[in-house]
Amino acid sequence: MPSTVRSGSGGPAAPRNREDQHPGTGKNGPRGRAEPGTRLLRKATTVTQGHRITVEQGTQHVRVEQGGQVVAESKRPLLLRETGFPVRYYLPPEDVRTDLLAPSDTHTYCPFKGTASYWSLPDTPDAVWAYPDPKPEVAEIKDHFCFYEVAEVPAA
Repeated sequence: MPSTVRSGSGGPAAPRNREDQHPGTGKNGPRGRAEPGTRLLRKATTVTQGHRITVEQGTQHVRVEQGGQVVAESKRPLLLRETGFPVRYYLPPEDVRTDLLAPSDTHTYCPFKGTASYWSLPDTPDAVWAYPDPKPEVAEIKDHFCFYEVAEVPAA
C-alpha cells in the first residue's frame, strides 16, 4: 500500500492563496544537498536573501490516483524544494493522463517560479498545476505537472 506524501494544506484552496501551498522544500533542500535516490540538477539558487530553490532529478516511483483511477505514474519525478515549504513532485507530461485534465481559468504568480497554470480533474477543480514559462532559475520544471497529493510506491 503506497504511503501518501501530502504537500501544502492537502487540498485545493481558494486560488488567491494557492501559490503559498505549492513550492517545495525538504530538510536538505535549503542547503542544496541531494537526498539518496536523487541527483541534484542545479545547485541551490538564492533568489532573495534566505530564500532558495533546488530542483533534483528523483528516482522515486510515484503515483497519483483519484477515485481509484491512476492519473499519473512516474519513476522520474523532479523534486522541487523551496525554503519554508514541503517538497513538491513535478511529473513529466508523458507520465500524466492529460486526457483526464480539463484546463482551468486559474493562474497564480510566484515571484520565484513564475506564473502557474491549472487543470481540473473530474470533481476536483484546480487539482494540478504547471509552469509553462518558469523563471530561468527553475527552468527544469517547465511543463511538468504537480499535484496536491502524490504517493510514493514502495519498491517490490
